[in-house]
Amino acid sequence: MTRAGLCAIIGRPNVGKSTLINAVVGEKVTITSSTPNTTRQLIRGILTEDDVQVVFVDTPGLHRPKTSLGSRLNDNARAATDGVDVIVAMIDAGAAIGPGDKMVLTTMLQGCRRADGPLPIVAVNKMDRTSRAAVAAQLLAVVTETEALAEEISLTDVARRIEYFPLSARTGDGVEDLVAAVKAAMPEGHYLFDEDEVSDVPENLFIAELVREQLVRKTREELPHSIHCRVAEYEWPHITVEILVERESQKGMVIGKGGALLKEVGIAARRQLPEGVFLELRVRVEPGWQKREDILDRLGY
Repeated sequence: MTRAGLCAIIGRPNVGKSTLINAVVGEKVTITSSTPNTTRQLIRGILTEDDVQVVFVDTPGLHRPKTSLGSRLNDNARAATDGVDVIVAMIDAGAAIGPGDKMVLTTMLQGCRRADGPLPIVAVNKMDRTSRAAVAAQLLAVVTETEALAEEISLTDVARRIEYFPLSARTGDGVEDLVAAVKAAMPEGHYLFDEDEVSDVPENLFIAELVREQLVRKTREELPHSIHCRVAEYEWPHITVEILVERESQKGMVIGKGGALLKEVGIAARRQLPEGVFLELRVRVEPGWQKREDILDRLGY
């Protein structure tokens, strides 16, 4: 008998959720960068092995929103914990536990409040970037903080069910143990996807996200949150990706001097696409799109 289910991964921005899913699945299904809030959509990575299928749901980072887009991303992340079999809350091994982490832990506790609900897991990530003693101290701090939060909201029974895992999504250390726990929690049932599928991300979205990943990496802290990418035209082998920014000055920054930056982005994105693709990038100004509900509806947030 096969088993199948869903595992939602939640955490603060830039805690390593996307890196973990790519590591588990064994190939790139979601974009990554060192810039917070890189993930905007619910991306599903699919692992099928040993008669078990786990659909890992990558979520936007929970944060204090400053725009309508930010509020919608938080709503999407919380909604992703409904109807799943496991909720993994990711915490950074090398950073003090702050308000954002408490929000993540509280969301996990509330999502697992039913006795027959999801298995709660806390993954302390980036253990490769700090010492063993620091990881141990962080684990203890996370357990203490989680138990205190659970007591505040009368969910101590949930806290007693939590499993804790130190790991490094980047190096793979500890990931196997986490995956084993997630697989063990999957209920009996038919596979949700074909055995050879690793993601349910539509090709158009994946291509647009590849372009946005490169833009985020190359513009760093200057523009990332003001950029949205979408495939405007797709007629193989010609693909046109439209890049939305909020101001005319940002358009110049994305294009770069003499079109240099946009050319670099196109080359880097094209390397990750099938040979023979002709990728055209266009930049358009959509004033204040992050704060406009009508634009966010149209863009699918």
